[in-house]
Amino acid sequence: MSASARISLSSLRGHKRRFAGTFLAVMLGVAFLAGTLVMGDTLRGSFDTMFGNATSGTDAVVRSADTITTPDDSQGTRQPVKTSLVEKIERTDGVAAAAPSIQGAGQLLGKDREPIGGEGPPTLAGNWIADKDLNAYQLADGRAPAKSGEVVVNRGAVESGDLKIGDTTTLRTPDPVEVTIVGLATFGGEDGMAQTTFTGMTQADAEKYLTPKPGEAASIQVRAGPGVSEQELVDALSPVLPKGVEAITGEASAAENTDNISGQFLTLFTSFLLVFSGVALLVATFSIHNTFAIVVAQRTRENALLRALGASRRQVTASTLVEASAVAVVASAAGLAGGIGIAAGLQALFPAIGFPFPEGDLVISGLSMLLPLAVGIVVCLGSALLPAVRAGRTAPLAALRETAVDHSGASRGRAVTGTALALTAVGLSLFGVLVSPSVWLAGAGAVLALAAFVVLGPVASSRAVRILGGPLDRLRGVTGGLARRNALRSPKRTAATASALMIGVAVVSLFTVFGASLKATMDQTVNRSFAGDLAISTPGFGAGGSGLSPKLAPALAEQPEVETAVGLGKGAAEVDGEGRALTVTDPGPFAKSFDLGKIEGSLDLGTNGIAINRAEAQKQDLKVGSKAELAFADGKKATFTVRALFGQSELAGDYVITREAWAPHRMQDADSLVSVTFKDGVSASDGEAAVSKTAQEYGNPDVQSRDEYAQSAAGGIDMMLTLVYALLALAVLIALLGIANTLTLAIHERTRELGLLRAVGQTRAQLRAMVRWESVLVAAFGTAGGLALGGFLGWVLVKASDGATDSAFAFAVPPVQLVVVALVGLAAGALAGLRPARRAARLDVLRAIATE
Repeated sequence: MSASARISLSSLRGHKRRFAGTFLAVMLGVAFLAGTLVMGDTLRGSFDTMFGNATSGTDAVVRSADTITTPDDSQGTRQPVKTSLVEKIERTDGVAAAAPSIQGAGQLLGKDREPIGGEGPPTLAGNWIADKDLNAYQLADGRAPAKSGEVVVNRGAVESGDLKIGDTTTLRTPDPVEVTIVGLATFGGEDGMAQTTFTGMTQADAEKYLTPKPGEAASIQVRAGPGVSEQELVDALSPVLPKGVEAITGEASAAENTDNISGQFLTLFTSFLLVFSGVALLVATFSIHNTFAIVVAQRTRENALLRALGASRRQVTASTLVEASAVAVVASAAGLAGGIGIAAGLQALFPAIGFPFPEGDLVISGLSMLLPLAVGIVVCLGSALLPAVRAGRTAPLAALRETAVDHSGASRGRAVTGTALALTAVGLSLFGVLVSPSVWLAGAGAVLALAAFVVLGPVASSRAVRILGGPLDRLRGVTGGLARRNALRSPKRTAATASALMIGVAVVSLFTVFGASLKATMDQTVNRSFAGDLAISTPGFGAGGSGLSPKLAPALAEQPEVETAVGLGKGAAEVDGEGRALTVTDPGPFAKSFDLGKIEGSLDLGTNGIAINRAEAQKQDLKVGSKAELAFADGKKATFTVRALFGQSELAGDYVITREAWAPHRMQDADSLVSVTFKDGVSASDGEAAVSKTAQEYGNPDVQSRDEYAQSAAGGIDMMLTLVYALLALAVLIALLGIANTLTLAIHERTRELGLLRAVGQTRAQLRAMVRWESVLVAAFGTAGGLALGGFLGWVLVKASDGATDSAFAFAVPPVQLVVVALVGLAAGALAGLRPARRAARLDVLRAIATE
């Protein structure tokens, strides 16, 4: 072992407390990253196993070859196949059995008449397949449905709805169907596929309620005979299938299902967590750098003595890096163990919050261990590099002087560099927002803005602390004044300590502003486009729910209190070769219930007319009277005449056709929204009572006022913000550790000063208060900077999104939430100062005065 390594390890053993905060910062960041990767691998592996078990008996799947995908539906709509193909398939060599698989949306009502699931994951219904090997669901209790109205339900859905075998409830298809539960099922050995629900019906009921006409199925499941491989079965089926119908192996089908159901969710979920792991590690970087910078400054005399005794610059620098390496390796290794613990804890926690985590051992891959370990070591060494280089530059003559502590202010070069970065960031952001709308340009400006804040921190800290700490002189007297002067002692240190908290607060503020803007956008959309008195809608996000019965709007229109009631259905078609979502409605009352802006042409569309949003029509080079060819999922094509162009599209969509035009091509028909307008003189309470009474006969959907509809449409935003705040708590915790560690080290270097203060009459309580207020001032500076940066980045993100998309975004600043963020930041500073304050108050006065 080299001399520098021995000196470094000896220093670590003698000053373990100095690196406690650094150790915890690295460990927490690595643990979060490792836990995310392990959890993602485990979920992916568990879903693969679950789907593999569920579909192990299906060797081939026969289905339509073509799909129509739209921008808001990446899975697409696939044409059904004829169930009459089953007999032809069963006669094919190598086939042991075949069964049609009918699938659609179906949402059960629980014992309390409230819908089960639907807030995100799909709610599915289909025919119960008698062949156990071909059925992805296994009967766990009870029996299979034998007659109309009997169903098998997955066990997770029954438990969520407080139902049991023998209970009668309603199934929304979307038309309400009274069903009796006769059996419980599992999927791949689990009570359900995450929060997805499934209701299995007789084939006759499935054809009646889930398909536009009998004799059609989503696919046909096929089982191979003995000794026939999946690929051999597919090769045998392909020649006998009609044009436009294909056969794929069961393994390929399972992989597609895994990707459709879990792959997209897992990719989004793990990417989301990885972003916050990055934020946590970025915050940790500032804390680590600050710790080593202070330690190097405090050891100036020690390093100078080493230089005087013959140590080279390289050896002194290596000595500091060896310390950083030791801390990095030990802390990262502890973080790996913590990450495995986090993943195990989430595996146990998920079922408790309603998201069943598939059973099985944790999947710990080499990548999920090596990557966090490498990141932890690189972050720690990178953060210690500049302090290590500074240590190597210590002059031998410094050994003859008092211990040097960093009292430096901000240099002119830093001010010039930071100002240039800030101006570039503002210019690039404004260009990406106002001139050439681009989220990427705005994002580059945001990154430069963050860099500018970090560089300008020491420049701004002196003035900011003087302003923020001004009231302390009046409110806390000498104690407050000393706290303010201590925070001003080293602007670089104050800025570096506050930067960690600033980043955490900035990200919280960014998401708070963006979330409030999304809510304001939805409220603006409803106020501008929705002219009805009441709304009946499906969930605002996710794939769940079954939609609303198309019969509901006509039934409501017959009520004496109702002037108009119009439903908006959804369809899909390829318009001149591009998949587009269609709005299916009755154009007459539609124009009365929704503000379409300026209408050019006539909304009398008939069975071959279409209305298009004006901006979309310009993209497609269409105008009133133009012809547009639509290709539907059933394989048929039709030419439509553009009869009208309209101005607004938030709720209307870009393409509008009549129900009569959609009827020949529809799949499972459903409305996503019903707008109700009262007759003159009808009060809101009387109108809502009449509408609610009628709605009960159609599955009891929620009846909402305009304001309630806007709030429910933005319901997913609050859920997102709750998750964001929970995840960012880790970054704030690491920032607290940084503040506490910096204050602890500062107390060490001010031991003699604190002893003198106690000797001249300062009480322990006053000393504790002085340290706590210093911590609060540092936190106040970081919080103020974070609020300013987060607000600016939120504005940039909203405006860039507004310019880069067709939707009109509204910018909103939520004052109450931001005040709460500010108070939490100040409370965090007070909390971080508790331990250093207690330690300072316990100093022995005589020993402190005698300290060199």
